[in-house]
Amino acid sequence: MSELTVFHDGACPLCAREIALMRRLDRRGAIAFVDVADPAATCPIDRRAALARFHAVEDGRLLSGAAAFAAMWRAIPLLRPFGLAARSPMVLKLLDRLYDRFLTVRPRLQRWLA
Repeated sequence: MSELTVFHDGACPLCAREIALMRRLDRRGAIAFVDVADPAATCPIDRRAALARFHAVEDGRLLSGAAAFAAMWRAIPLLRPFGLAARSPMVLKLLDRLYDRFLTVRPRLQRWLA
């Protein structure tokens, strides 16, 4: 049984590459990856919101943005130190600001990778 569920946009070339890497690193199978671009996928939030921002469910809690990334990192041994560092409110706040800035350039990056 997976310990963490990650919701991602499989139609986004950038997201697809990142999730492919995370799948390879998740050798324990600790993460259930759900492609919310698939109409058959079950998602705990509005599909449009799920496609616009990265989400995960850890221990029954819905996480968004940097907190969701940090949860994913904690589930992967190689990245666990980064996920643990993000438990610090200051670190998480900084990561969330960086993620928000990334979201503003994401459409351009998607076009380059398409």
